[in-house]
Amino acid sequence: MQRIVIIGTGQGGQQMAASLRQEGFSGEILMIGDEPGLPYQRPPLSKAYMANGDAAALTLKPSSFYERSGIALHDATRVVRIDRPARQVVTQGGTRHSYDHLVLATGARNFRPPVPGIDAPGTAELRTLADAEAIRQRLATTRHAVVVGGGFIGLEFAAMARAADVEVTVVEAAPRLMARALSPQMSGHFLDLHHQMGTHVLLDAMAAGVLADAQGRAAGVALADGRQIAGDLVLIATGVRPNVELAAEAGLTCDNGIVVDGGLATSDPAISALGDVAVFPGPLGAPVRLESVQAAVDHARHIARRLVGGDSTPYAAVPWFWSDQGKFKLQIAGLGHGADHAITRAEPGGPAVLLFGRGRLQAVETVNAPGVHMAARKLIGMPLADLQAHDFDLRAATKACVAA
Repeated sequence: MQRIVIIGTGQGGQQMAASLRQEGFSGEILMIGDEPGLPYQRPPLSKAYMANGDAAALTLKPSSFYERSGIALHDATRVVRIDRPARQVVTQGGTRHSYDHLVLATGARNFRPPVPGIDAPGTAELRTLADAEAIRQRLATTRHAVVVGGGFIGLEFAAMARAADVEVTVVEAAPRLMARALSPQMSGHFLDLHHQMGTHVLLDAMAAGVLADAQGRAAGVALADGRQIAGDLVLIATGVRPNVELAAEAGLTCDNGIVVDGGLATSDPAISALGDVAVFPGPLGAPVRLESVQAAVDHARHIARRLVGGDSTPYAAVPWFWSDQGKFKLQIAGLGHGADHAITRAEPGGPAVLLFGRGRLQAVETVNAPGVHMAARKLIGMPLADLQAHDFDLRAATKACVAA
């Protein structure tokens, strides 16, 4: 294998290139991404970056890293087609780049619901550094922000805006916050926390349109029940959709993402996929797609070991996630989907919710409890009865495992 091309210059793509070199790959590496500039971290965009505006702190590696590592980085370049028979990718300018192996790290894009007025000037979304910079500049003059979507990004932004004394209303169509990711117990806890921050949260509230002022700029949100929420900044935070178009047009198997096997290879063995765009065999047996930086990084390392070292071990890393909302760090180990039993323990930072499925620990949600979270990551899959013997104290259970 002489040449590996990576489409996508986010954190997963960057880790892919770095891991190939770490594993000893000596051939050519080409990274192609449509965003300008060096690869950077996205998670701080809705948190630390909004507070300090330090874009340089987001950069994953300086330009010297790519030069020193022999990694060619083509930024601000869009790939428009994958020519599988020729094993080439084609850019918008018509340039063709050959590959021996191709890695798709195309990530996801924001989902924009089909509601009237969503394209009005003044409506914002948060995905890229450019998005974050535009919002940050507007916050200085914003009196009331309306956030459509009560997921991680919307709530991280809401907490940050409240810390800046901006009035905030969160509009969530579901009956609880972060419903796709959290248990009802932890959703309720974070609802209380956001109320304490002074955020107005409207649940079971469907956005029906974006209001406009006399100049045609976004001026709030109209709800399906007839209510109108005025605001001078409207943030659309209604989730993401995987960027599968290149893969689908190339004939790769796709189903809510690019379908990969246990080694993260697509239906074409010369192509792998990672991160937000990859649908892989999950720890519970069902296919899963994770919108997680950590998953993207773990995927990249796994693919590099397979390509360079021939490691055929199926990908089986324990998923974990985090979200910083004001002073509260939410951490999740494992996947709680389909859990049939929950135990809530009081911890110094807040509740810890232990989720069980078929009698085994499936996921753990914590707040400001890094020690409990780290213990949870080691105990996913442990029988309920074994944890019950330790009164569901995860740190005690971890110590017992080490002693044994």
